[in-house]
Amino acid sequence: MFDVRIILVEPCGALNLGSVARIMKNMGLSQLWLVNPQCDRHSEQAQHMAVRAKHILDSAQIVDTLPEALVGCQRAIATVGRISTGTLKPLQPSQGLSWLTAVQSSAIVFGREDRGLSNSELQYCQQAIAIPTSEDYPSLNLAQAVGICCYQLHSLYESRSNSFDAIASQINRDLVNSATMEAIEAYYEKLETILLDIGFLYPHTAFSKMYKLRQLFNRVNLTTTEVTMLRGILHQVSWALKKDSIQQE
Repeated sequence: MFDVRIILVEPCGALNLGSVARIMKNMGLSQLWLVNPQCDRHSEQAQHMAVRAKHILDSAQIVDTLPEALVGCQRAIATVGRISTGTLKPLQPSQGLSWLTAVQSSAIVFGREDRGLSNSELQYCQQAIAIPTSEDYPSLNLAQAVGICCYQLHSLYESRSNSFDAIASQINRDLVNSATMEAIEAYYEKLETILLDIGFLYPHTAFSKMYKLRQLFNRVNLTTTEVTMLRGILHQVSWALKKDSIQQE
């Protein structure tokens, strides 16, 4: 099965948590990460709903922030209900998960039960998916959303297993070359600092402009070599700025 993390951001329902563990077990997934959980994974409700997947709850990784949960991942995709114009455009689950699983380590990020993911959290994901639902009642329960995505992953794995030789070479290239999320995030942080220093960004508009720049680079699916090159450029720019500042003094 694919090595995909299921990341829940601030889950508040113990019943949902147990149900998520159970469907993960059903579909062959085991990596559960909880970002600042608002419920107890060891509670009676969570353990009862997990049934034979209690070990997934017990071994879940607990972190404070989403970037911490994404350390080591090469790709991350957010699950959303809807996104306003100008931000990430959601893909169909089959399309988004196919992109996600072309690398060795990746994650699906699920938001809070009541309000989903914030704009600042969405910026850490390169793509987004939206599960098509009826307009009469479009809202999905968290565990249901996780279950649908886990099933899609399982189906995708089965279909690829039947035709693995035809796609193995492309997947292997992606496994080797794709940059990790923390390497890309370090580049974005340095980029923002430099752009603020040179006056391209202003503090009150930095978030929205950086969001657009993130989307631009995320569409490219940066490799480790490319990130290293881009960070080298920023290092040289930073050096030149400091040199010019010293000469003017």
